Amino acid sequence: MNVSRRAFIGGCVMLGASTALRAQAARTTLTATDVHVAGYPTVEAMRWIGQTLERETGGRLGLRLYHSGQLGRESDAIDMVRFGALDITRVTMAALNNPFPPTQVLCLPYVFADTAHLRRALDGAPGREIARDFERRDLILLAYYDSGTRNIYNTHRVVVEPADLHGLKIRAPQSDIFMQLLRAFRANATPLPYGEVFSALQTHLIDGAENNWQTFETTRQFEVARYVARTEHACSPEALLVSRRTLDTLDAGDRALLLDIAQRSVAYMRALWDKSEAASRDSVLAAGVKENPVDLAAFRAAAAPVLAAYRRDARIDTLYKNIQELA
Repeated sequence: MNVSRRAFIGGCVMLGASTALRAQAARTTLTATDVHVAGYPTVEAMRWIGQTLERETGGRLGLRLYHSGQLGRESDAIDMVRFGALDITRVTMAALNNPFPPTQVLCLPYVFADTAHLRRALDGAPGREIARDFERRDLILLAYYDSGTRNIYNTHRVVVEPADLHGLKIRAPQSDIFMQLLRAFRANATPLPYGEVFSALQTHLIDGAENNWQTFETTRQFEVARYVARTEHACSPEALLVSRRTLDTLDAGDRALLLDIAQRSVAYMRALWDKSEAASRDSVLAAGVKENPVDLAAFRAAAAPVLAAYRRDARIDTLYKNIQELA
């Protein structure tokens, strides 16, 4: 009787272990990365994707999210996703300008009249055409996310016109467009990775940077850079990209589900963005940061040669015209 009981218990243990292993084998967990911190709209949108995948597949598909730059810089993440070492990444469009030239139109100065104009372009034909270009290098666009209107901030003084930036070292994303634009504004453009900006401001390696309100707040850069000039010089979005290799490993149903959920996450992200943009601005102004309007005509005039130079490329010019038709 004891032997039978021991055999029965042992069989149950083996059955349980076998069932657990089968369940583990049946589960697919995708890896995703973002340099932004927890709570940032893009991070929370990716978290929502993971939760929705879990719910709609009964736990068979999930997402492990590494935020706050845990897996390195955006440029590294792009390559890791291309080669299948990572499944999904969210990156700023500026990081894609050089390998994917059509994305340049989204980063050029004063292209979009407002956020609504940007979203119409991304949801329409221009966005679809740009998305197709990623596929030639084994990346698939899951979604476009907002990145807000960008302003210039610094540690020294109020900036009203481009001449006021003369002599200031302003951090630029590692993108030719932003380097050229800041030089056109008479600043000393200084390329730095995203994660190094706060310490560079603290140590006076740079005098300022340019970015959106949420990034200005969540990176704590406002604690050092106390002057914001409302230049509103760019409204470049961000890209959520998945590896083609990852999609190829999923069956047709799961592949379609991932693409669908990613598209559904856009509305969720935009609602978070709209709410947090105003909250971030209010927060840094309450902390004593000084914001001022600028001579927009002067900044637009300074930026015009940069825009004109890129429009000499026929494809960029066509995309630009198609975007302007949606204004």
